[in-house]
Amino acid sequence: MEQDKRLAATARLLEVMNTLRRECPWDREQTFESLRSNTIEETYELADAITDRNMEGIKEELGDLLLHVVFYSKLGEEEGLFDYADVADSLCDKLIYRHPHVYGDIHANTPDQVKENWEALKLRKKNRKSGTLGGVPRSLPAMVKAYRVGEKATATGFDWQRREDVWDKVREEAAEVEAEMKSGTQADLEAEFGDLLFALVNACRLYGVDPESALERTNKKFIRRFNCMEEQAAAQGHALHELTPERMEELWQEAKKRE
Repeated sequence: MEQDKRLAATARLLEVMNTLRRECPWDREQTFESLRSNTIEETYELADAITDRNMEGIKEELGDLLLHVVFYSKLGEEEGLFDYADVADSLCDKLIYRHPHVYGDIHANTPDQVKENWEALKLRKKNRKSGTLGGVPRSLPAMVKAYRVGEKATATGFDWQRREDVWDKVREEAAEVEAEMKSGTQADLEAEFGDLLFALVNACRLYGVDPESALERTNKKFIRRFNCMEEQAAAQGHALHELTPERMEELWQEAKKRE
């Protein structure tokens, strides 16, 4: 019964897409290129809902992303390139191929072993021409891209032997930033900051921390505390910029205590 419900919902969605593509002026004029920015935006909206653990929001944003999957599939069908069934079957084939510990005779007893097998299979099948790092999407945000680059590089054995050793690299890059601040050009300073950030992202990876999530957590914390400072200042009849640095620091400490 549950499977019939899912199949019926999928069939209904595909039929709705057919109708919209045929009868809606906006849907009719969309292309792969015109939908791209919307797809990126929807992905970030899903990420926000996940960060907030907003289950109703997650359900809604998953629906929006699913619409894009169906929309692109419809465009591919109209151009005689592929359709929704091709997309789904291709995904199933990929999942079966990359899970030989489930569908084959390879053993993987831990998530790390599964991940190692996954990366090795991706490298063997997809990146023969483009190399180990060729599968990293060019359009990824820089921090996410740095994390994925580190993950893929370590699949070849190119990584610190002990995760503690990464801190030597972080300290080295921090020292180079300080040196460039004193005598280097703006371009050189940017390059050294980039190296430092890359080292910190790798430190996060080695310690099992998602740098994007960690930074977003800090962003939310800062915004919350800063808003509290503004509210406290306003309650006393002041704008923040009217306060002395010392008074701002007092309000900041008060905001921290309120959490």
